[in-house]
Amino acid sequence: MKTSTARLVPRAMRFLRRRTRVLLLLAGWSLLESAHTFLGGYGVAKALDDGFLTGHTGIGLAWLAVTALAVVIGGLAGRGVFRGLADLVEPLRDSLVRQVVARSLTQAVAKPAHAADSAVVSRLTNQTEIARDSFAGLVLVARSFLFTAAGALLGLLSLAPQLLLIVVPPLVAGLLLFLATLRPMAARQRTFLEADEALSTRFGAVAEGLRDVVACGAQEQTAARAYGLIEDEARAARHLAGWAAVRCLALGLAGQLPILLLLVTAPWLLRQGITAGVVLGALTYLTQSLLPALHTLMNALGSAGTRLLVVLDRLTTDSGHEPATTSHSAPTTTPTTLVPAPAPIAPTPPNGPRVELRAVTFAYGPGAQPVLHDLDLTVQPGEHLVVVGPSGIGKSTLTALIAGLLAPGHGEIRIDGRPVRAPSGPDPSLQRVLIPQQAYVFSGTLRENLLYLCPDGASTAALESSSEAVGLGPLVHRLGGFDARIAPGSLSQGERQLIALGRAHLSPAPLILLDEATCHLDPAAELRAERAFADRPGTLIIVAHRITSARRADRILLLDGTRATCGTHDELLARSPLYRDLAGSWQPQALGRG
Repeated sequence: MKTSTARLVPRAMRFLRRRTRVLLLLAGWSLLESAHTFLGGYGVAKALDDGFLTGHTGIGLAWLAVTALAVVIGGLAGRGVFRGLADLVEPLRDSLVRQVVARSLTQAVAKPAHAADSAVVSRLTNQTEIARDSFAGLVLVARSFLFTAAGALLGLLSLAPQLLLIVVPPLVAGLLLFLATLRPMAARQRTFLEADEALSTRFGAVAEGLRDVVACGAQEQTAARAYGLIEDEARAARHLAGWAAVRCLALGLAGQLPILLLLVTAPWLLRQGITAGVVLGALTYLTQSLLPALHTLMNALGSAGTRLLVVLDRLTTDSGHEPATTSHSAPTTTPTTLVPAPAPIAPTPPNGPRVELRAVTFAYGPGAQPVLHDLDLTVQPGEHLVVVGPSGIGKSTLTALIAGLLAPGHGEIRIDGRPVRAPSGPDPSLQRVLIPQQAYVFSGTLRENLLYLCPDGASTAALESSSEAVGLGPLVHRLGGFDARIAPGSLSQGERQLIALGRAHLSPAPLILLDEATCHLDPAAELRAERAFADRPGTLIIVAHRITSARRADRILLLDGTRATCGTHDELLARSPLYRDLAGSWQPQALGRG
């Protein structure tokens, strides 16, 4: 923090020197605004001693009128203060935004994997606004305290110099204690912001790969990492609150103790010839001017000041290192660490498992309309089934149910006679694989990505065979081979889908579920990938978005609300108006994309 302060001070001085005129105008308006501070206590003392206590009511009222007029003038001067404040604060915010955007674009071009870094969003929005608001608050209260304290102390001196002996020592002691807390509070504030950025980055990474995390049984590991980051942020917040308590002690020492001492020593002051009006005027200075200004200053420096120091350091530092939280976004070692140790695998027929749905009903909530209602379906071992239907009809829900990600509200789902969500048995990731529309690719080598669902590994020949089958070969060559490191942000959606398809093809799972997993591929690439899975031993279920996919299937399941119809392409054309409509709307799309 000491190094950060030393680095930021020269920049701050250059920023302020370029705005000398604005600072002078702000100081002038502040002087005019705080004139009522001096007249506040002084006018009360004169109104009491020279007016009301001597029987001259008119003089007392005149002094109070002068004091009230000073308050009105100070209020009018406040408009000039805020105009000057805007001229000082907005250029700072604009400068910070330009720096963050320029640095982020430079890093995105140099390292495309960091282009989607969610911490940049926090710096560009939340942290630049923190810097602007903190700087505005700091300038506002700092100049207010300086002019208010000067007016109050000058007023106390003009009333009776002895009053300074009572007020100044505890005021100085409290300020020194408060200043001693600034550095540790700044360090705690930095820790809190870093924890907040780490948590934001982690949650962003988990959200992108949530379905894959659940499908691979990595919920506990992912949750444990997230809980650790949450606890880190909570711990940083508790430490910050502890130093805030010390700040409250300093405020009591500097602001409340002088008032107490003035009241305790009032009899002694009166014996020294100080009038009641002077004592009341001093009390007015302390309670109406000095204490509120001191309270505002300590709150601003203790919170806004430390936040400003930390945020400016983070926003203006050219970070050439990798974010500390990047390692949380995806595994960087072999993916077997995310897959539980495989249990003994139940025998599976050579052609793949049988999938059975018996009277399955599912709704997203107790009062919601069922997405699927009493669905009966049997997919034979080795069968190639395509699921079609209007958008939002429940196709993805069906694949999530078969994958075990969702539980039916009624009915049962079995794979080779075993419940799909059986509490014990073989590892689900070794029995079935679901590839969603948003393909999951993590930072690491291409080999690590392809072996993600192969806990026992695979030979290079198997990698080459699966890559060639799904059409991944040209991308492997362009990236530099299987051991080339890849950054998900630098890949197109189609390229990420090809990697996910290669991973699924290479996996030992005999049941493959493709939920529009080829939607970002052109028709030729989609044809090659689907043929590769059709030729692969096992049972295949595809949610299709093109008519050509339906034509290549053994059977087609048409979802229409809570009804379902199953048959071949020609059978559905003959007996289903909805399927004929879908086939008619798909044909131009398929031709257009070719």
